[in-house]
Amino acid sequence: MSSKNSVMVFIQQDDGTVSDVSIELLSKARDLATQLRTEVTGVLIGDAVKAEAAGLVPYGVDEIFVIEDKRLKNYTPVPYTKVMVEMIKKHEPQIVLYGATTTGRDLGPRIASNLKVGLTADCTDLQIGDYSFKDSEYKDILYQIRPAFGGNIIATIVAPEKKPQMATVREGVMKVGSPQPGYKGKITPVTFSFSDADFPSEIIKRIREEKLVDLKGSQIIVSGGIGVGSKENFALIYELAHTLGGEVGASRAAVDAGFISKDHQVGQTGTTVRPKLYIACGISGAIQHRAGMSESARIIAINTDNEAPIFQIAHYGIVGDLNDVIPKFIKAFKAKE
Repeated sequence: MSSKNSVMVFIQQDDGTVSDVSIELLSKARDLATQLRTEVTGVLIGDAVKAEAAGLVPYGVDEIFVIEDKRLKNYTPVPYTKVMVEMIKKHEPQIVLYGATTTGRDLGPRIASNLKVGLTADCTDLQIGDYSFKDSEYKDILYQIRPAFGGNIIATIVAPEKKPQMATVREGVMKVGSPQPGYKGKITPVTFSFSDADFPSEIIKRIREEKLVDLKGSQIIVSGGIGVGSKENFALIYELAHTLGGEVGASRAAVDAGFISKDHQVGQTGTTVRPKLYIACGISGAIQHRAGMSESARIIAINTDNEAPIFQIAHYGIVGDLNDVIPKFIKAFKAKE
C-alpha cells in the first residue's frame, strides 16, 4: 500500500508532547483504514519531536511524516498551514482528521479554504458508508456525525465530491485502541524550506492556565442534574465526589441553570467520559447526556422518577430523593473505611 488514499491525522503536539486527542484519532483512523483497506499516516510538526513519533506507531500507524524546525516549536497558523497543504497535495489522502482543539479549529478551516474542500467541525463519531444522490453513487465515503441545533438532533454530513474529506473531532469521543508493540510502521523526516515570510507572527510568551477539572482522567465521577435543585445543593454532589476520590460532573441542564461551570459538563456538547464508576444524581438521562457517559464501566442512577431514561442504561438504579440517598451513601462509605 502507499500513502495515497490513506487516512491522515494531523498529530498535535504541545510543548513537545503529543495531545491525547491525536492518539484517539490515530486509533479511529486505524479502524477506518482497515475498512477502506488503506494505510494510516500522520503528520507531526514541531521541534525535536521525532522521539514522540516512535511511540505512536504501535497504534496502527503505517507512516508518520515528521517536520522539524526550531521555529515550529509552537503552533502558528501560516507555517503549519503551508506544511499541511503541501503534505496533503503530495500524498493525496482520502480522509484528514484534526482534533477539535483550539489548534485544530484554527488550522482545519485554513486548509479547507486553501484546498477548496469541505470540513465538518466537532464530530462525535465517524463511520464509513455509501451514499446516493440523484444519479450519482458514492462508495466508502466518510460519514461525519455531529450534534446540531444545540445537541437536539444528530446530523450525518457527507462531502463525497472532493477529496480529502476532512473533519475535526472532539476530545474524548474516540476510544484509544490497545497499542501493538510489534506493529511495523516507519518514521519519515521531511525537509521543508521556509522563508521569513512564512513566519509573520512570533510567540513571545505563552501563559497556560492549569486545568482544574479533569473529567477524562477521573475513574470516578459524581454528576448532578437539574434535579439537584440549586447551586447551593451541589455542595452535596461535591461532598460525595470528595468522599469517593472522584470528580464532579454535570448535565447541560444543570450548567445552563447556573448551578455549576461548563468545565464540569458531561455529554454530547460537553466532555465524553468512560470512568469505572459514574453516579448520576437528579439527571433524567436525555440522549445528549447519555452519549457522553454510556460507556462507563458501572453506572448508578439516583432519581425520584422511576421512568427516567437514565435507568435504561444504569447498572444500579435508586428511586429516591438525592438529598436523602447521598448522605446515606457517604455515611456507608465512611463506615466501611
